[in-house]
Amino acid sequence: MKTRTKIALLAAGLALAGHASAQESLLEHVVNACEADLKQYCSQVTPGEGRMLHCVAAHEDKLSGQCEYALYEAASLLQQLSTAIVYVAESCQTEIQTLCSDVKVGEGRILTCLEENDASIGETCRQAISDTVGE
Repeated sequence: MKTRTKIALLAAGLALAGHASAQESLLEHVVNACEADLKQYCSQVTPGEGRMLHCVAAHEDKLSGQCEYALYEAASLLQQLSTAIVYVAESCQTEIQTLCSDVKVGEGRILTCLEENDASIGETCRQAISDTVGE
């Protein structure tokens, strides 16, 4: 997977993940692993609005192995997260529409709604939640 693709997945996944502490720990991991690269190539870039990610992408051919691997790990985890979200969303589509339609998307609120309505969800939905959350 090219670094540019990994960076794009990272950016999309951070927006998708929604949960602040998960975002921060994943972002901290990448920033810590890429600290030297960020200092060397992106020290003049003002953080925000994806500018740091664009800077890293612009220097993808020069990144350290440590930074490359952290980006790969983050992209892999985010890809797994997005797959899990799609799986639960598809498996629980009816329950989400009927039980959680008034719940704002993000920060795990839909999953919380489904868990709070456990007695009303179908077996397919329950299994998808169990498969992805591990409960």
